[in-house]
Amino acid sequence: MSNYIRFDWAMKRLLRNKANFAVLEGLMTTLMKKKIIIKRLLESESNQESEYDKYNRVDLLAEDEQGELLLFEIQNNNEYAYFQRMLFGTSKLVTEYINRGEGYEKIRKIYSINIVYFALGSGTDFVYHGKTEFRGLHNNELLQLSPFQRQTFKADEVSQLYPEYYILKVNDFNRWSKVPLEQWIYFLNTGEIPEDATAPGLSEAREKLQLDKLSSDELKAYYRHLDNVVILRDNIHTERAKGRAEGRAEGREEEKREMALKMKAEGISVEIIARCSGLSVEDIGAL
Repeated sequence: MSNYIRFDWAMKRLLRNKANFAVLEGLMTTLMKKKIIIKRLLESESNQESEYDKYNRVDLLAEDEQGELLLFEIQNNNEYAYFQRMLFGTSKLVTEYINRGEGYEKIRKIYSINIVYFALGSGTDFVYHGKTEFRGLHNNELLQLSPFQRQTFKADEVSQLYPEYYILKVNDFNRWSKVPLEQWIYFLNTGEIPEDATAPGLSEAREKLQLDKLSSDELKAYYRHLDNVVILRDNIHTERAKGRAEGRAEGREEEKREMALKMKAEGISVEIIARCSGLSVEDIGAL
């Protein structure tokens, strides 16, 4: 077992403490390739969670020194509409953090950082970045800001005015690397921080997220969390397996009915059809 706390539980319990912001700041600095300083944590309606979400996902909303919003989400199990949920999360923040009557120029910049422990979409990379651009239909020209807009909005590209998305697909990344971002992905997946880790924030994670620093009550709560994550995953897998089995059974029944219909159309006796298809005489008569 890892000597360090899982990142989802750390986000829920430890990283909300200002003294531990350096861990999240290190992840963001590494991911976005610019220095990120978290000013404070914010509350959002998107932070409300159902009983199912309690162990399946964790989210945290922060504000940096530039007033930009950073929405962190960790998802443990598969959600087929996760792309749409990312959009929903940023859309809610756009409206939550602008006051009624304010102009559109007051809309805040939002970064959505999604750490997923399941196969989201179809792709071979493990880190994806999404942003909004407008290109000409005829010449593929990238639509730019005017000089006035650049000066007013303090932005160089149109995409800087829109939410940006990062997806970290960490589940299958098991190799240690000298590349800082890959070191973070390795830690998020394995929970291990080798001694030669150099990525910003990992030295703080090594210090702050040690299991042996938890109190007895915190350790019990942490192990309950791990157990519940496993139980939730097993329940989901069981339901999916049950659904597949039921689907196969329904498919076999449909095949039997189709075969019986064809034999019936050929004038074959009901008794023979029953022996060949496995359907009852009554079922065949109802076809």
